[in-house]
Amino acid sequence: MYLQFINPTSTTTTLNDNLPISKIVSSLPQQSPLVDQNGDLGVVSEPEPMVQRWEGGGGGGGRVVPAMDAVVKVFCVHTEPNFSLPWQRKKQYSSSSSGFVIGGRRVLTNAHSVDHHTQVKVKKRGSDTKYLATVLAIGTECDIAMLTVSDDEFWEGISPVEFGNLPALQDAVTVVGYPIGGDTISVTSGVVSRMEILSYVHGSTELLGMQIDAAINSGNSGGPAFNDKGKCVGIAFQSLKHEDVENIGYVIPIPVIMHFILDYEKNGTYTGFPILGIEWQKMENPDLRMSMGMGPDQKGVRIRRMEPTSPESLVLKPSDVILSFDGVNIANDGTVPFRHGERIGFSYLVSQKYIGDNALVKVLRNSETLEFNIKLAKHKELIPSHIEGKPPSYYIIAGFVFTAVSVPYLRSEFGNIFDVPIKLLDKHLHAMAQSIDEQLVVVSQVLVADINIGYEDIVNNQVLDFNGKPVKNLKSLAKMVENCDDEYLKFSLEYNQMVVLQKKTAKAATLDILTTHCISSSMSDDLKTKDIMLQEVESLSDDLKTKILEEEQMLTSPLAVST
Repeated sequence: MYLQFINPTSTTTTLNDNLPISKIVSSLPQQSPLVDQNGDLGVVSEPEPMVQRWEGGGGGGGRVVPAMDAVVKVFCVHTEPNFSLPWQRKKQYSSSSSGFVIGGRRVLTNAHSVDHHTQVKVKKRGSDTKYLATVLAIGTECDIAMLTVSDDEFWEGISPVEFGNLPALQDAVTVVGYPIGGDTISVTSGVVSRMEILSYVHGSTELLGMQIDAAINSGNSGGPAFNDKGKCVGIAFQSLKHEDVENIGYVIPIPVIMHFILDYEKNGTYTGFPILGIEWQKMENPDLRMSMGMGPDQKGVRIRRMEPTSPESLVLKPSDVILSFDGVNIANDGTVPFRHGERIGFSYLVSQKYIGDNALVKVLRNSETLEFNIKLAKHKELIPSHIEGKPPSYYIIAGFVFTAVSVPYLRSEFGNIFDVPIKLLDKHLHAMAQSIDEQLVVVSQVLVADINIGYEDIVNNQVLDFNGKPVKNLKSLAKMVENCDDEYLKFSLEYNQMVVLQKKTAKAATLDILTTHCISSSMSDDLKTKDIMLQEVESLSDDLKTKILEEEQMLTSPLAVST
């Protein structure tokens, strides 16, 4: 069983197209959070205004027709980085998915629908014209992307969708999009089956997610899910694939969508979702609670480990018991009240905040209750889940290809993440960065040459230090090797392996190896210093001069004969 994101293959009340999103949101029906004396969180929804056009017969009630003209088809050409050969990219490929128009001349779709894009186009329902689109923001964690189209013709006759409230269980939903199986718009219906913290496959994160029983197929990605009042309550993005289940689809709910939109409006770019940089343990065992000095009316979770790079590591400590977050009491199993009859993981409260926001955290330490005002920040991973659209970094010396490990790199090398060697997998799952700029540097492969005889089998081994100095990240390694004054280059690898190369011959051999493998540079652009870039320009100029002189000699040679 596994989750996968869906591959991108009377008149309804509309919003003013020129309104900024922040004003659109302020005009939506509001959900007021209420906290009772025990810190329990409830949600009271104000009634939504009725809209005009209904569908249905007889004298009974009907269902509002969704704004399907606002649903568009998204075409994208992707060119992904080649993490195993980081100096080049993979062959480009095309995909199609769905999207929908919101206020402010913008279109929402899934992040994985436009990931590593080189060209994005959109087509309106019933139109034969594809319009070039610009990607404004990509929220990798929440799997949402925002586009715009500069051509005014595209916006003619389109009314943006309205956003509704978070639906309740068993509420009807209609998913609209352009899935596989045809070229025209498709509509599937179902109900809300579940609402909980969900693993986002593309984002490698856990955020609020909505499970529905409507069919979501390849190409539905980015399409809106409407409620029975014709308002958008989510974005289709992934499904569950297993022989024992069918019609289990997942939708990004309104709180996550609004967080993405308001984040972009507030900062002019996507900054992400904050986290509380801790690992915690349930406090369900009564003996454990008693040993931590908890009273019979106290509940919470125990901090196991702290992220050394997180701001909260300066005030919180391991074995602190977190009792509440922003005034909402946390249960012994790590959940908080969500809605009537529903509980949800307390990480939901954290995810509703923005990067840089403050949060009041109450903890129990040595039987004493303390409160801390913590500034929330983004997660710093030792092995990052994404590289945010940048090309992968690499450094080559004497055929040794050094790179920084990331989740896309592990997938490129091993396929399934759980086929990764146990030591690397353990670091991915459990290791924490000790500083903001720390990376896990490995010898990715050895480009075989005479200089590296005997080292050919070194693959994916971590580099621990160079000439006795610890390797903090790839940039520091490249700098140390380039500026080395010693006779030998000595690399200490894990499992007590050692690589020793003579500096002079190693640097001379590097040029031949790069030429043999058609590699333009010994390092990625992000590792180059100003001096190295100037040297490359001068070298390129010298090569150009030599080529021109050779061509002139050929033209003036007595052996040259005109034809």
